[in-house]
Amino acid sequence: MQVRLASRAGFCFGVKRAIKLAEETVRERDGPVYCLGPLIHNPQVMQKLAAEGVQEIDRVEKAASGGKLIIRSHGVGPGVLDTARDRNLKVVDATCPFVGRAQSLARELASGGTPVVIVGDKRHPEVQGIVDWTGGQAVVVDGPEEARRLPVMEKMAVLAQTTQPLANFQAVVDVLQEKAGQLQVYNTICHATGARQQAALELAREVDVMVVVGGAASANTRKLAALCRQSGKPAYQVETARELDPVWFKGVKVAGLTAGASTPDWIIEEVERRMKELGEMTQLEDNMKENVIAAETVPEGENSGRNGAAGEEEARTPVNGAAAEEQEKAAAEEEAKEDAASPETGAKTAEPETPRETAAEPVEEMKEAVEVKSLRPGEIVKGVVVQVGPDEVMVDVGAKSEGVIPLRELSCYNVQSPEDVVKVGDEIEVAVVKSEDNEGRLILSKERADAERAWETLDRHMESGEPVEGVVREVVKGGLLVDVGLRAFLPASLVERGYVEDLSKYVGQSIQARVIELNRNRKKVILSRKAVLEEEAVRMRRETLENLQEGQVVRGVVRRLTSFGAFVDVGGVDGLLHVSEMAWYRVNHPSEVVSVGDELDVMVLKVDRENEKISLGLKQVLPNPWDNVEEKYPVGSVVRAKVVRLAPFGAFVQLEPGVEGLVHISHLADHHVATPDEVVQEGDEVDVKVLNVAPEEKRIRLSIREVNRAPREKENRRFKEQRHQHQHNDDNGGTVTIGEMVGDIFDK
Repeated sequence: MQVRLASRAGFCFGVKRAIKLAEETVRERDGPVYCLGPLIHNPQVMQKLAAEGVQEIDRVEKAASGGKLIIRSHGVGPGVLDTARDRNLKVVDATCPFVGRAQSLARELASGGTPVVIVGDKRHPEVQGIVDWTGGQAVVVDGPEEARRLPVMEKMAVLAQTTQPLANFQAVVDVLQEKAGQLQVYNTICHATGARQQAALELAREVDVMVVVGGAASANTRKLAALCRQSGKPAYQVETARELDPVWFKGVKVAGLTAGASTPDWIIEEVERRMKELGEMTQLEDNMKENVIAAETVPEGENSGRNGAAGEEEARTPVNGAAAEEQEKAAAEEEAKEDAASPETGAKTAEPETPRETAAEPVEEMKEAVEVKSLRPGEIVKGVVVQVGPDEVMVDVGAKSEGVIPLRELSCYNVQSPEDVVKVGDEIEVAVVKSEDNEGRLILSKERADAERAWETLDRHMESGEPVEGVVREVVKGGLLVDVGLRAFLPASLVERGYVEDLSKYVGQSIQARVIELNRNRKKVILSRKAVLEEEAVRMRRETLENLQEGQVVRGVVRRLTSFGAFVDVGGVDGLLHVSEMAWYRVNHPSEVVSVGDELDVMVLKVDRENEKISLGLKQVLPNPWDNVEEKYPVGSVVRAKVVRLAPFGAFVQLEPGVEGLVHISHLADHHVATPDEVVQEGDEVDVKVLNVAPEEKRIRLSIREVNRAPREKENRRFKEQRHQHQHNDDNGGTVTIGEMVGDIFDK
């Protein structure tokens, strides 16, 4: 029987990291070491850690003050961390980075007021921890059926337990699309989990039976077994080789083997060896049965009449005896192995009956090992960022090991910190620089992978003419350096449609530009943003001219001023706002009303599509001051006005912007006036009396004389009355003093 191991099986990065942290913590020998719950769901590994000094506890309160508390890979909620700090425990956080990302997302979403839905097992410690980070507000569903029972919401966000099958997560997302007006989807499934599940499913379809190795309490192992059964092949979950049943391999030619994320390599190897032993035993049993059946079916006459029959019978007996002895030997070894439970004992296996089959197994194993572990320099692979340090980034490239990206290999530009470029959970492409450095590490480069992909992209865009998107990194002599996956130069003359004084304002901006020169041998890339802007301007101008209608009010930006008006950009087309259309009053220069850069609403007065000319009006969107002028300035009222200009026949005064009236020369004073400037000057503020209002003709007749006449007539009447009184006294023989005659005239 051939045993095939899945290309992705066993410890994931998060589990490796947790075990490494636990072992390092124990080696420090600095007080007791505790683990809140099993570090990973594997009894054998936990027994090994316990022997080294890691004490498993189920509550933080059981840890002695001053000890060290390891947070398992499933993570915990903030309340547990607070309790640990209150008890003066040093926290060693072994939370899987993928779980940590899900916790951070859940916390940010919940604090922002977005309801959170988690797809997973509500009893699983990972899910319970994520729920705690939302303040207990998150809702957990295990599949689409539970999701259908959720109420309709305006918005919600959904994320997944890191070990969820992608198909189940997608099924829930499909249901929630109908439940939320706005659904934010965050696929927090561990990349390694998805790859492991896919590899197991593919292998299950190619073999006769599947064995899944992992702890009975391991959720991801149970999901692996369930996925394998979906292929239609029998699948069995075991923790150790002792649980394998020979019956499973009766008549099996090819068996598949995979393992959960918490299963160490030594257990996988032990199970693999035992599967091969059981396969050989069942093969021997089948051969024995075939030989017995063959012997019983040979006719006696043929045996007695055939030459050398006795010799054949003698030859057959040792074979059957040898087979029986071989079977007994294998059974004895199996029993001894079970008693000792030792990998060394289990390594002693019987010789397989078919040399071709045993020769094929090492070749197949070697081939699979090469496929998994051999990454050639220059090869580009996908990976997931699992750890970000101060000067390097660790990436899981799915080769049962992690690679390292040094800071200098992150970008073609100088970066101060890896966090400026990537974060934990990002899926990126990397190029293999070295399969192994002096420390045995796989050295990777994001910068080289980006450059390789960028050249391919730039070639396509150069040929198609489509613009590329990049980020301006720095100002250099003559232009800008743009990051398009590699360094590209954008000349200053091609940044805008016009001249740009200060290029520094573009640093950090994302721009679109056209590739106008490309030379890979010289590593030369020249871009033009101006070409994209001009093309966009032509498109916008055409669309604007097609859509504009006379009488339509549009938003525009003042681009430049002239003596006769202002040019306003109304969607890629400059329309003329004539000085006469700026206000309801006389405007001497456009700068009195508008400035360059002003945004304003204007009315389209005329569109000449053939010549691409547009006439605009501003006063048409402003209130007309003549609409209720009779109410504001009723006949007989006296108002304050400003002299704005003089004419031979009188003076024009402004009652308010847009409303002017005429004071005829005959109404400037109660005496003869030769020219208006004898009485008033431009800029004077005077009181005028409204004589007549004609809104239709936009005329108002005013008078200064009538305002001044009233107090003068009153004084004259008073003087006459006093004079009459004095005459009456004289007639009566009375005496009158001079003071009595003049009264208070000198007090005025």
